[in-house]
Amino acid sequence: MTKLSPLIQKFFYDRLINQQGVSQNTVSAYRDTFKIFLLYLKDQKGISPSDLNLKDITAELIGKFLNHLEKQRGNSIRSRNGRLAAIRSFFKYLSYQEPQYSGEIQRILNIRNKKFQQRMMTYLNNNEINAILSAPNQKVWIGRRDHALLLLAIQSGLRVSELINLTPKHIVFGTGSHVFCQGKGRKERCTPLTKQAEKVLKEWLRENKKPTSDSLFPSQRGGKLSRDAVEKLLKKYKDIASNTCQTLKEKNITPHTLRHTTAVHLLQAGVDTSLIALYLGHESIASTQVYLNADLETKEKALSKIILPKSTFRRFKPNNELMIFLEEL
Repeated sequence: MTKLSPLIQKFFYDRLINQQGVSQNTVSAYRDTFKIFLLYLKDQKGISPSDLNLKDITAELIGKFLNHLEKQRGNSIRSRNGRLAAIRSFFKYLSYQEPQYSGEIQRILNIRNKKFQQRMMTYLNNNEINAILSAPNQKVWIGRRDHALLLLAIQSGLRVSELINLTPKHIVFGTGSHVFCQGKGRKERCTPLTKQAEKVLKEWLRENKKPTSDSLFPSQRGGKLSRDAVEKLLKKYKDIASNTCQTLKEKNITPHTLRHTTAVHLLQAGVDTSLIALYLGHESIASTQVYLNADLETKEKALSKIILPKSTFRRFKPNNELMIFLEEL
């Protein structure tokens, strides 16, 4: 019997960390997938994770797990596909380590991603941005922290993981003021600061001198903010801002919405998509094309430059009794 536990440990340490050198974000995402998957197997088979054998896992069981993610856990198809990618990566590794299971492993590797409808991307207009930035109570410490965080997020387009990992040393003032961060795939980049962001961050750094934290935006206890904490504070201020800006009530706003907002406003200002990709730290310019589809203002400007042919509208009038019947249905 081939125990599953040592294989998973080898996959994480030997494959992901030592051989591929993936980022901590990737390790965390894969870790969460296996935690959910192993608990699901425990419920289904009544076997504790440490006692599972490789033969206990089949393509059929993984298919049921994927359905469980969507129907019982309420995960999106995109999340479901992400979990499947982690599982496939593990079994691709096993195809070389445990060739005696190659038949079932191949069936698992043949499980395909599920197609999903690409929804229109959400971003904020100027009125909505102003409403959210005005929502924090800047008479208290936490309100000033949240205002500085939201302003930097909107004007820099940083990912939430990049925001919460910032320290004061990542902010550089003076000529060419900028924020330095290590982004997706450990890629380093510098993003310029606007005069407004520079002023707010200077004031914040004068106040934020807690010796117990090295975080630019610490929690009340002095530690680093979590992703969930940023999502909750954004939801809180979105609800407050909705009282004065009605259009916010109709929008589902996440930290990534602020990043989309940065991109669309750069696009509306006439910035080339290749520069936007560089600004946001996209690996490929193709990732930036989605903003062209979301930005109605840019489409309207393009349409206004088109010389439309002169034409008149004529309604179809059938002259046959059967055609008249069909037309009136």
